[in-house]
Amino acid sequence: MNRVCELLEIEFPIIEGGLAYVGNGLLAAAVSEGGGFGQVGSAGRTVDNFEQQILIAAEATSKPFGVNIPISQHTDFTPYFEVIRKHRNLIQAVSLGAGNPKPLIPVIKEMGLRILVLTSTAFHSAKAESLGADIIVCEGYEAGGSNGPSELSTFTLIPQVKRAVSIPVVAAGGIVDGRSLASAILLGADGVQLGTRFVATTECEAHDNFKAAILQAKDVSTEIMTRILKGPIRVLKNEYSKKVQEAEKENGTLETILPLVRGKYNGLAMFEGEISEGFMSCGQVASLIDEIESAEEIVKRMAREAKEVLNSPVSI
Repeated sequence: MNRVCELLEIEFPIIEGGLAYVGNGLLAAAVSEGGGFGQVGSAGRTVDNFEQQILIAAEATSKPFGVNIPISQHTDFTPYFEVIRKHRNLIQAVSLGAGNPKPLIPVIKEMGLRILVLTSTAFHSAKAESLGADIIVCEGYEAGGSNGPSELSTFTLIPQVKRAVSIPVVAAGGIVDGRSLASAILLGADGVQLGTRFVATTECEAHDNFKAAILQAKDVSTEIMTRILKGPIRVLKNEYSKKVQEAEKENGTLETILPLVRGKYNGLAMFEGEISEGFMSCGQVASLIDEIESAEEIVKRMAREAKEVLNSPVSI
């Protein structure tokens, strides 16, 4: 049996990313209903709303789902962990990213939950395993939102991380369909994680303006902001990202750039639909997304397509 499926008790090794501001409960439930692993995102949510979304997911599916905690996005994540502890019988796993997971892993272990850690290098993957992670989610440079400063692509990252750890490896960044799932498996991954593809779904609470922007995207429609801060963010190109890029060129310091990329500007564009007034986290796969669909059907189709690709004869 696939190791990711075994640990998370799911049918297909297809995981929904945390999705700041738009990783809602109904979306998590739909992914899980399709046989994948949905996650309720905490970034951009109050503690009360985070709890509400967990309960919504639990009401909508009896299948396993998890929650995502991007460490640097919370000035105090203690109350979020109190919610997780309170509802630990509803949650299968916690995924951690955007910060040092070391102090949080023992807390999650004590709750009896699985731990996924998001990394962008082989070194940090090995470190996460030594700290007690159950699954490594290695994210390549193609991914939307926050990226690792090393800017390694998923294609090169998977085999290097696979060589560095013994626990299951999940590929993220550039994953959009059954072909990319099959490719990741062939490179050594045990599963995949998707973000942008699950935004363009009927269940995702992202604003329709953001979803429409994804459907209109071309192959060159994304760009990287904030390299100067050593914290690159991949976004859809728009007037706001242009403003940030110009600020980086003119006087790129922490004091001048950081206020422009606060989470509120992410939420303003993606959740409230003011797409020219903020930035839209989005992966390079956006140009391969042609319609808004059910997340449940996306998961099922990906699994079918991947099996067809992996079982098809190939000549070289």
